[in-house]
Amino acid sequence: MTQQTGNTARRVVGNISLSLDGRIIGLGGEYDMGWIVPHAITEAARDHMVRVTGPATTALLGRKNYQGFGGFWPAVAKDENAAAQDRAFAQWLDAVEKVVFSTTLTDAPWQNSRIADADPAEEVRKLREQPGGDIVVLSSSSVIRALLEADVLDRLSITLCPEIVGGGRRLLDDGLPAGSWSLTDLSTTESGAICLLYDRVR
Repeated sequence: MTQQTGNTARRVVGNISLSLDGRIIGLGGEYDMGWIVPHAITEAARDHMVRVTGPATTALLGRKNYQGFGGFWPAVAKDENAAAQDRAFAQWLDAVEKVVFSTTLTDAPWQNSRIADADPAEEVRKLREQPGGDIVVLSSSSVIRALLEADVLDRLSITLCPEIVGGGRRLLDDGLPAGSWSLTDLSTTESGAICLLYDRVR
């Protein structure tokens, strides 16, 4: 695991899956993400996830993803029949510092977790002052949008799924600050999805 220490600024990464029409969920609401699954379980997509999260020592999550991930991944970490990449990701997620943004949670039982009721951008600024590796947002669109609005996101990891969902919430809305991004890495998956890494040009 790569760590950045001393005066080196910690890189802030947003990781998300999108449809071709820019959706993060479908018409069915918060849990209408079945269209993502065939593209998330390919070997290339799993490799991409390990590559993106490996250098990180802090994970940022919204409440829904924190509860959903917490109900699934700890068991995978111990499952000898799970894909090697899934086990690696699950073990990393168990061990990493987890910051969950919520105004309703009163308890964060998952090991190495804490609740933050601060603005995500303000929390990121505090984390940057501490030693550590990358800070990665795991699929929490509200946190990614807040960091884009504050222009503190350094890298976007997008898995572009070859699906037109036809409705549902989009990741990006009007009103974000303009900015340029540079393509750092690109890989294609067995399902036809494209894993993209974009770095903010400053």
